[in-house]
Amino acid sequence: MAATTAIEGSCSLRAAISSQELLQEMKAFISGIDPVHGHKLSVKDHARCGILLLRNLPPARAAVLEHLRGVFDEYVSGYILELNREGTAGPPSLAQPGLDDVTQEIQGVLSEFVHSNPKAWAPLVSAWSIELMGQLSSKYSSRHQVPHTSSLNELLQLWMSCKATRVLMEIYVQCLSSMISSCPDACVDSLLDTSVQHSPHFDWVVAHIGSSFPNTIISRVLSCGLKDFCMHGASSVVDPLFPSLADKRVPKMASVVGILGHLATRHSDSIRQELLLMFHESLRPSREPQHNATVPFLLQLAAMSPVLLSTVSSELVESLTPPVLEQLHQQFVGLGRDDADNLVGLVVHLICQAGPGAYRILQFLVNTAMPASVITTPGLTVRDGVRDACHRIIQLLLLNLQKLVYNRPLGSLGEAQPPRTVPFFDELKSRVRDLCLETLRLERKRHLWQHQLLALLCVYSGQSCTTEALGHLLVLARSPEELALAIQLHDQLSASMPGLLQATVRRCIDRLHSSSLPEAQSAQLLTNLALLLQREGEDREAEEEGELREEEGSAFPSPSAISCGLAEALSVHVRDLGQLLRHPETQLSDSAAALLSAVPLPRALGPALLSGLSRAGVGHFLRALRQGQPAPAQDSARLLARLSSVSPGALRAVLQQLVCSAAQEPGLFGGTPRGTPRPQDHPSPAPGDSLLDVNRRFGTAVNFRGSVWAVFHAGIIGRGLKPSASSPSPCPSFPGSLEASDNLYQLLSLVVRCGTQWRRPLAQSEAGPAVPPINPEAAKAVAVALVEELCPDVTNSELAWPGDDHSRSTVERDLQIRNHFEGNPLFFPLLQLVAVGRPALCYCSVLLRGLLATLMAHWEASRDSLTTSSLWQLQASCCLVSCMGEGQLLPPVLSNMHEIFHLLTPFEVHLLLLSVWDYMKDNGPLPQKFTFDPEQGQFYRDFTRDGDMCKYLNVLHSILHKNIEQLGHLCGRFQI
Repeated sequence: MAATTAIEGSCSLRAAISSQELLQEMKAFISGIDPVHGHKLSVKDHARCGILLLRNLPPARAAVLEHLRGVFDEYVSGYILELNREGTAGPPSLAQPGLDDVTQEIQGVLSEFVHSNPKAWAPLVSAWSIELMGQLSSKYSSRHQVPHTSSLNELLQLWMSCKATRVLMEIYVQCLSSMISSCPDACVDSLLDTSVQHSPHFDWVVAHIGSSFPNTIISRVLSCGLKDFCMHGASSVVDPLFPSLADKRVPKMASVVGILGHLATRHSDSIRQELLLMFHESLRPSREPQHNATVPFLLQLAAMSPVLLSTVSSELVESLTPPVLEQLHQQFVGLGRDDADNLVGLVVHLICQAGPGAYRILQFLVNTAMPASVITTPGLTVRDGVRDACHRIIQLLLLNLQKLVYNRPLGSLGEAQPPRTVPFFDELKSRVRDLCLETLRLERKRHLWQHQLLALLCVYSGQSCTTEALGHLLVLARSPEELALAIQLHDQLSASMPGLLQATVRRCIDRLHSSSLPEAQSAQLLTNLALLLQREGEDREAEEEGELREEEGSAFPSPSAISCGLAEALSVHVRDLGQLLRHPETQLSDSAAALLSAVPLPRALGPALLSGLSRAGVGHFLRALRQGQPAPAQDSARLLARLSSVSPGALRAVLQQLVCSAAQEPGLFGGTPRGTPRPQDHPSPAPGDSLLDVNRRFGTAVNFRGSVWAVFHAGIIGRGLKPSASSPSPCPSFPGSLEASDNLYQLLSLVVRCGTQWRRPLAQSEAGPAVPPINPEAAKAVAVALVEELCPDVTNSELAWPGDDHSRSTVERDLQIRNHFEGNPLFFPLLQLVAVGRPALCYCSVLLRGLLATLMAHWEASRDSLTTSSLWQLQASCCLVSCMGEGQLLPPVLSNMHEIFHLLTPFEVHLLLLSVWDYMKDNGPLPQKFTFDPEQGQFYRDFTRDGDMCKYLNVLHSILHKNIEQLGHLCGRFQI
C-alpha cells in the first residue's frame, strides 16, 4: 500500500523524458556503462543516472536507493582517508569534491518527494537514511581517526563535519518533522530498529535527533517500546536476577534504554514527566492490554537503566497516594504466583539500586507497612492488602540487602577489583542521623526494621559509618529502652570491627570539644555514657551473684560487650572529660561529673593531669553546693575520692585544693563572704557613751607592761566603741543556716572519705578501739593546707612554741588568723578533724598560737561579768582547748578545763588560757613526741615524760576553790 502511494506521489515529479531515453538510462544504470561512448560510468555519473530513474521510474526506487548507499559509502570512505592522511581529528578542507554535488542532488530529490507526499515518502526515506547512517557508523568505527564511542561529543562533531552523513541526518530530520503532527511512529520505529543493530556506534545519531526533538522522541520512543514489549509477549516481568533476558525477549528494549539514557543528561525533566504520565494513564479504567503492561514495562526500563531509575524514583514515590496504591493493588491482584513473585522481586531489586530518594522510599514503605493498630501517618490509611504487600516488600528488601552486603565478591589476588556497590546504601550514608531518629521511635515493627537496616548499612559502609551511627544513638537516646538499641547495635558489629568502641568514644569526645553538638545533646551523651558504665557495674555484680546462685538455677545475664570495654575506652579521655567540669552550662558539667565519677582513672596520673582534675573536680563540687544540687555534688565527691586513692601525692593534691578552694568561699558555709565589710571595721558609737570614760575604766585593768595584750582597748578614737556584745557573731563550730550546715557536712564528709582511702591495714581485736576516721597523712595534708591558706608566710618548720617576746612581732598575723576563723565557720571543724589524725595538729602550731594569743588578750581586756557575754570568744576558746586535747597537745587534766569556761569570769578564763600557754611553751607540739601503737592503729603521746604537771594546775585549782559552790562536783575531773 505504501509502495503504491509512493509511486502515485512520484508521478507528479517526473521530468519530460521519452520512453527511449528512459530505457537507455535504465540500461546504463544496470550495466554501469555509458551507452553513447561505451566507457564505464563514474561514480558521479552513475549516481545521477540513478537519480533520473528515481524521478521517472517508480519501480526502480528500491534499486536506486540501494545503489545510492554506495555513493554515500564512497564519500565517507574518502573522508576518513583524508583524515588519516592529514593526521588530525579535525575535518578536511574538501573531501571527494566530485561527490558533493551528487549528495546535494540526492538530498534535493528526496526532499521534494517527502515535501510532496510526506505520508508516502517520509517512512520510506527516513528508514533508508537512518539505516544507512547506522551502517556507516558501524563500518568505520574501528578506523584510527574515529573517536571511541565513549567520547560522544567528539564522535558527533566528526560525523556532522562529513557532508554525506550530515545530508543523511538532514533528510531524516525533514521526514520526522513532516510526520510529527500526524504519526511519527514509523520514523521512530526505524530509529529504534537501527539503534538495536548498531549501538553504541549509532549513539551520536540518537543524541543529535533527541536534542532536536526531545519531547517527541521521548514520548514516541516510550510508546514504540511499550508496543514492542506487548507484541513479544513480555507483559510478564522478567526475573530480576537476570534482567538481561529482556534484551532477547524484547529486541527494542535495549534501544529504548539507550536512547532515553542519552537524553537524560539534558532532558531529564521531560523524561520524568513522560514516564509519570505513562504511569498515571495506565491506572485509568481501560481494557487495552497495554495498560496492564505499562507498569512492568516501566519497571523493566528502570532495571536496565540506573539513570532512568534515579530520574523517576523520587517523583514516583510522591505520587503513590492511597488511591493510587489501591488501583495498583486491584490491577495486579489477579497475577499468578510466579508473576507476582517476579514483580515483587523486581521492585525490591530496583529499591536496592535506587540512589537519589532512597530515604524517602524507605520511609514510604515503613509508613505504609505499619500495622493498622498503630497511629499511622496522615494520608497513609490504606487497606490491608496494600499494607501486607508493603510489609512483604520490606522483608524481602532486608533479606536482599543482607545478601548483597555479606555476599559482595572481593577481588582475587593480584586484582584491584573494588566490592560491588549498593546505591541504596550509598544514598543512606548521608541520612544516618535520620535513620537513628526513626529507630529510636520505638514503634512496633518500625524500630526493628530500621535497626536491622542500620546494622546492614554499618556493615556495608565500614567503621566510620558505624561510629557515626553509635554516636547518634548515644546522643539521641533518652531512655534505657532507647539506649539498649545502641548496645544491641554494638554487640552485633563489635566482633567484625576491632576497636569499634574506642573509635566511637573518640568520635564522641571530638564532637564534644568541637562544639558541633548543642549543649543539651552533649549533656545527654555524657549521661548515657554514665548509664552504660553503671550498667557495667550492675552487670558485674549480677554476674558474680549469678555464679554464687548457679546451684539454685537463677543466673543473671552476662555483661554487655559495650559495657565491658567502655570504661577502658573512656579512661584514655579523662583529661578531655575533666575540662568539661568547668563548662558554664550546669547541665553539661553535671553530666560530665556523673560520667567521671564512674570512669576508671589511669594508673599513672601526671602532675598536670592530676592538678587539672583536682581543680576542676573541686570547682564543680563547690558550685554544686552553691546551687543546692546534692546529686552533682555527690558525683564530684565520688570523683575526688577516687582521685585521691590513686597515690599519696594525689591525696595531698586533692585535699590541698579542696581546703584552699573552700576557704575562698566562706559564705557557702555560713560565714562572711570575702570583700564584705566587717561590722567592727566601721562601728557606730552608741549614743550617750563617752569614749573617755570607757578608756578610763580600761586603764584600771591589770596592765601587762610590754606585753602584746596592752594594745587592746575598748575602741579607737574617731571610730567609736567596739561592737556591743549584745550582737554576737554566729557560733564558730556551726554555720547559721540549714543549707550552710548541710554544705559543711558534705565538705567534711568528703575530706574524711578522701582521708580513709590510704588507711593502713591494722590487726586489731574486735574489742579494740575504733580506727580514727582519717589517716594521719591525710590529716597532715589538711593541716598544711590550712596553714598555707591562712598564713602563707609561715613554713612547716615553725612548730616550737615561742615565748612572750616573740609574740610581740606576730600581732598582725595573729589578728589575721583570728579574723579568718571568725569569718569562716569551716576552719574550726577542719581543725577538729586534723586533731583526730594525730599528730597532724602539730603542724597547725602557728594557728593555735595566733588563736590562743588573741583569745587571751580578749579575755584580759573584757570587763563583762560573765564569759557568755562574748559568745564567739567563748565558743572559740572551748573549741581550741578541746582540739588541743583531742590532738594530745595537752594532757587530759588541762584539756578538760573548757568544760567550766561558761561558768567563769573573763579574767579567770584568761588565767586558765595563760596556764595552757605556759604548758605549750615548756612542752612544744612536736611530732617526735608521738608513738605509733599498732594494736590501736593510731599515734599516742605519753605525758609522763613531760615531768611534773602540778605547776600548771595551781591556777586551775585556785579557781576551783574560789568557785567551790558551782564547780565542786567537777573537781574530780581535774585531778592527776
